[in-house]
Amino acid sequence: MNRRIRLVSVLTAGLLAAGCGSAASQAATPAVPAAPPSLDTSLVTTTGTWAVAVMGGSAANHNNFWQLFVRPTGSATWRLATPPGVASNGGLVLAGLSAGTVLAGFRPSQDLSYSPLATTKDTGKVWSPGLLDAALADVPGALAADPGTGHLLALLSDGTAETSGPGGTSWTRLTTRQAIAASPAGARCRPDSLTAVAFSPSGKPMLAASCSHPGTAGIFSHARGSWQLAAPELPASYARQPITVLRLTTTGGTTTALLAAGNAPATRLLAAWSSDGGSRWSLSAPLPLDDATLRAASAGPGGSFGVMLSNHHAAAISRTAHSWQELPVLPPGTATLAASPSGGWNALAVHRTQLTIWQAAPGADTWSGEQVLRVPVQFGSSG
Repeated sequence: MNRRIRLVSVLTAGLLAAGCGSAASQAATPAVPAAPPSLDTSLVTTTGTWAVAVMGGSAANHNNFWQLFVRPTGSATWRLATPPGVASNGGLVLAGLSAGTVLAGFRPSQDLSYSPLATTKDTGKVWSPGLLDAALADVPGALAADPGTGHLLALLSDGTAETSGPGGTSWTRLTTRQAIAASPAGARCRPDSLTAVAFSPSGKPMLAASCSHPGTAGIFSHARGSWQLAAPELPASYARQPITVLRLTTTGGTTTALLAAGNAPATRLLAAWSSDGGSRWSLSAPLPLDDATLRAASAGPGGSFGVMLSNHHAAAISRTAHSWQELPVLPPGTATLAASPSGGWNALAVHRTQLTIWQAAPGADTWSGEQVLRVPVQFGSSG
């Protein structure tokens, strides 16, 4: 029996279990929002594939340094592209702008109370500095850009969402979690927290949330001065389960959401896709986590997602497939996944100052080593 058949069998069993569970037993389970994935992630732009991974040593001693890597389009090799001049101990978040331009935001650490920004138009060879005079949230979807206008969205650590003019100029408050909760749209979700920002294909601001009201996915769209619930309708089997939107991204005219439904150990992941700003969605089959937790989630081309779990397993999904495909067991030290030009996925494994790139072609049973990078980490420089 191959991996794909085994996974389909597991998915089918998960659907049957979700449909057969009694309402009484579901109601007795307290709603516990799923934890957000790590800042270890990746994204694809027209000029390259980008990946963020933490390297070095102990975070307690400020020897953890978040690094940014890029594989330019048409190249088979990765290289270091971390913006210089700013301590990266707090983490890095990314957003793709127009024409392959990439924005990197530094989360505050130690005595830093704001988030420096950096923009590159040449795959990280030269960076232009910017500033967000506030602290970015500790989620991979804390920054978003509208390629059409250059406007930015930022999710802050205090639950505030801010918007800016082109290129990060003139930041102003857009909304807060409390304001969303007090709105008619928010009453259906009762958001515990905001989890990501994005723009719709037409340039409308969108926010993702974890909802304390069971059975509701928290995706909101801003239009004509008010917020509207713009989330997929979930099957009745999820009516009494907590729903958290873990990721929300828009690329190539498609908005893709990654949802976590249910409490551990019965949590399931779902992907959803919309091409009209959230009016209509298509929903994937569920991926049961089976006592594992989501560690990292990476966006790939065509509305695809690659996810890695705490049990060293990983899976991927695309809009055309609608069902999850199991990947080979992850190499030791894997921090995140990144889409490969061959159609498969790369596993980026970290061992202190060494990054190893592994490749798994579609349908492969094992990973093969492709590249090793040694990163010059200056231990003690941020202590």
